[in-house]
Amino acid sequence: MKRLAAISAAMMLSACTPLMIQQAGAPPMGFQGPRLERDVFVSFDGTRLGLSRWEAQGEPKAVVVALHGMNDYANAFHLAAPYWAQNGVTTYAFDQRGFGRSPNRGIWGGDDLMVEDLRAITAVVRNQHPGVPVIVAGESMGGAVAIEAFASDRPPAADRLILMAPAVWGWSNQPLPYKTMLWLAARFTAGKVYEPPRWLTRRVKPTDNRDELIAMGRDPLMVWGARSDTLYGLVAMMERAWGAAGGIKVPTLYIYGANDEIIPEEPSFEAAAKLKATDRSAYYAKGWHLMTRDHQGPVVWADLLSFIRDPQAPLPSGAPTIPGSPTLPNALIEAEGRVKAQVGL
Repeated sequence: MKRLAAISAAMMLSACTPLMIQQAGAPPMGFQGPRLERDVFVSFDGTRLGLSRWEAQGEPKAVVVALHGMNDYANAFHLAAPYWAQNGVTTYAFDQRGFGRSPNRGIWGGDDLMVEDLRAITAVVRNQHPGVPVIVAGESMGGAVAIEAFASDRPPAADRLILMAPAVWGWSNQPLPYKTMLWLAARFTAGKVYEPPRWLTRRVKPTDNRDELIAMGRDPLMVWGARSDTLYGLVAMMERAWGAAGGIKVPTLYIYGANDEIIPEEPSFEAAAKLKATDRSAYYAKGWHLMTRDHQGPVVWADLLSFIRDPQAPLPSGAPTIPGSPTLPNALIEAEGRVKAQVGL
């Protein structure tokens, strides 16, 4: 058995990636570059991706570019974004390639295209809102895309980054039987769509908000199940994100819930431990995976709003930092804020 496991591991490391991956399109004649339309983000290659927006009344004080997770779409932010809009923050969320209203649903978009889409929309938003802070917020898979982008040599034109339970459960942390089966499935049944068994969906919850789970289950724009080569691509992306977390080039807030049943604690703590000492983190005892949609979602919305407004401001919840992360404890930030207030700074 040990010999078989070693051979399987060697095969995974040496083989080429077997994915069906979307390719950049050919921009149409007269293409004038990326732009935002009413419910569409036209990306760098002319591909039309679904767009949702929640606009602040009057001129926004900050703008968020939001990235959803695996099999989700821009509606992932339908609870947090209206709250931010009420507080002077405009949010643009787009359906990443292969998800929601975007073309080629179910076909893996690939790291390069997804990262380039993020660069493109961030540049458009920056130009549309000159002088206003731009913050990227990535949830789960969206967090993995954001990590890769901001750790690259061409980070998006944003001022700071929010990572919400980013997908960092890559090859380094996957159990050997899992990754062996995925390696085999991606090569021999690449186009087969695997849906989670009912017993698993009953036991593993992304949030404690039952009403939200029911609404997601009834939403025709959600994707349920995934091709085996898409799952392979996701795990490879998670591995790259896990390894690149220490290279993020903007101030970052990394949040994680103690009850997360989707992205395990170990790789999440390891990724958070790679952050810079000047970054921030928050660990929610009542948090699950989809933290802005949990029952305690309003607590998270307010904390994220605080960071959106000022990356050095105390988090209203007073949530502790993620265990093992090198980030400045929130209690010290609160104490510093009180001292500054007392001396009139």
